[in-house]
Amino acid sequence: MKRLNKVLAFGMAGAMALSLAACGGTTSSGSTSGTGETAGTTSSSDEVVTLKWVMVGNGQPSNYDAWLEQINPYLEDKIGVNIDVQVVSWEAWDQRRSAIVNTAGEYDILFTNTNTYTNDVGIGAFLDITDLLQEYAPDLWASIPEDYWDACRVNGQIYAVPTMKDSSISQYVVWDKAAMEAAGYDGSTMKDLTDPELTAALSSQGLKDYLAENNYDDTAWPLSSSAATYLTFQYDTMGAGLIAMGVRYDDTEGKVVSIFEQPDIVKYLDLLREWYNDGIINADANVKGEDNSYKPAAVAQGWPKAAVTTWGPNMGVEAVAYKWGPTIISNDSVRGSLNCISNNCEHPDKALEFLQLVNTDSYVRDLLYYGVQGDNWDYTDDTKEWVHKNNADWSMAGYTQGSFFTVTPTDDFDFNQYDEVAKLNEEAEPSVLLGFSMDTTPVADQLAQCIAIAESYKSELLTGACGQFDTPEEMVDEMVAEMNQVGFQEIMAEAQRQVDEFLAANPASSESAE
Repeated sequence: MKRLNKVLAFGMAGAMALSLAACGGTTSSGSTSGTGETAGTTSSSDEVVTLKWVMVGNGQPSNYDAWLEQINPYLEDKIGVNIDVQVVSWEAWDQRRSAIVNTAGEYDILFTNTNTYTNDVGIGAFLDITDLLQEYAPDLWASIPEDYWDACRVNGQIYAVPTMKDSSISQYVVWDKAAMEAAGYDGSTMKDLTDPELTAALSSQGLKDYLAENNYDDTAWPLSSSAATYLTFQYDTMGAGLIAMGVRYDDTEGKVVSIFEQPDIVKYLDLLREWYNDGIINADANVKGEDNSYKPAAVAQGWPKAAVTTWGPNMGVEAVAYKWGPTIISNDSVRGSLNCISNNCEHPDKALEFLQLVNTDSYVRDLLYYGVQGDNWDYTDDTKEWVHKNNADWSMAGYTQGSFFTVTPTDDFDFNQYDEVAKLNEEAEPSVLLGFSMDTTPVADQLAQCIAIAESYKSELLTGACGQFDTPEEMVDEMVAEMNQVGFQEIMAEAQRQVDEFLAANPASSESAE
């Protein structure tokens, strides 16, 4: 990880990704539009380019117009750009994103992630920015580790800007501290989710009494239909978008496996089933559209002090977090937040300039992350070293936008939580397949059918509900049998062939995992 460490040591000063969107509309203006020749249509010096950016979040901000009045003049002065942002709700996101991509909907930049990135590249949705980055966004290019750019490559080309955030995966069991204490449990002793003491705490009368006394839902470990996908985080799915296939991050032989048939995953599936049957997981988990805002205990990806800065405040309680499993960097983890430029974007030069600015200019980053200055937040003084949040009403999701490391920290804590994030990223164990992305073209039809089958089972399997099946093993057998009928074994064989070629050509990848 020398390349990664070198850039992190550089200070994390400028970093990454953002979303924008609107297929390159322009409006007349006297502002200069920034750098010279464009890759697509050249922006003339007397016009302002409006970029449409589509992202996921809690819906359109109520003070969106006031926000545009702050950010657009600044962007116009800097690079001759205005933005038009559409924030799609979490519940509507999957359907909306699919419709936008598959109908070549009007956008300039679209937030996406590992679940759909490779397939969307395959259908020609996104622009190849490999040769444009250093020309139009050299500071952006320099601020991101080479490994991260490599994690975004599909067939050797780059189609996305990765967001520098908790780009490695660290999973934590997050507790409402008072709930944990009522259960008579010390979360710091937990070594794995399967520890009997954890199950005993989640089913304890003390926890039930606490939830009742505080008028909380009586579910100790609430889940929604998005399900406990974190159970498989130690498997690299190679960018194929199929949750049932992958390579364990530390398997130096790079064996492609059926994930849900692996012993380490089977034990988690059995645990979910036990919790579901015992009422620790809510009975409607497999059909529940939205997550609970309050969770006595749950798994979340993040960093230790997120319990203090984010998880606890979001629930209105004091929270504590205990790490579960290793910290891993993989293609999947880097691709947790990506921003892609539409293949139909008329002004890719301006889109890249914007992505660069939003990740290297703290004022732009703060406006995106916190909302309207003077309403949602203010700087504490003229040094602009700290932000004071006036409220938590801003509905854009910060992780979809750009680098965490250019966000001005808030004054309600005497530390910068993102120092922890940088340390986790730097010390993460690399997947043996970091830099590898499966070319799905030879098995595209089979893969599409298997993805549809696996997704149809996901909410039942990864909530413990199991549908009409008595055990997770029976459900997995049925799912794999269905996938085998449409080519699952062919996909596995093709993936293995490509993995073998990659590891043979990159022996350092397997050595780094040892």
